[in-house]
Amino acid sequence: MSRADLLDRVITYLAGAGVGDRSLRQIATGAGTSHRMLIYHFGTRDALLVDVVRAVEERTRAALASLGARSPREQAIEFWQRLSDPALAPYERLFFELYGAALAGQESFVPVLDGIVTSWLADEPRFAGLSLPRARMTLAFARGALLDLLATGDRDAVDASVREFIDLVWPE
Repeated sequence: MSRADLLDRVITYLAGAGVGDRSLRQIATGAGTSHRMLIYHFGTRDALLVDVVRAVEERTRAALASLGARSPREQAIEFWQRLSDPALAPYERLFFELYGAALAGQESFVPVLDGIVTSWLADEPRFAGLSLPRARMTLAFARGALLDLLATGDRDAVDASVREFIDLVWPE
């Protein structure tokens, strides 16, 4: 099994089960592999989890890049619809769980923070035309709105907030 296949299996498992204090052996069992295969491909549990965050974030960026040539406003609306799709909620929870561990200073997760903001701002063509402060504000708002949705489940209120934000940044 390839490294990429293993990572996909681990992400799928952890999206449903969460990370918590699961050992590498428990993660391996849940992903249908052995802990030795995970050690071979990723080194340690923590290195594996850093790769999990990076892969989830990369998938999100790929979804944004696939929106095609529409107005920035239309892209923002569609991106929110994709990002807030209930089917993605387990992956978003996983992202925030590991992002939070990095923010809390858990040393082995600190590498998660490398590029977690700047990679979006530097490489993301969808932010073209926005000043750097406005692009950063947009990213921060999207993450905050998603966290609000995951925490409260209040889709109507969060969607209304997102629509108002989009109106402010990309007026019709």
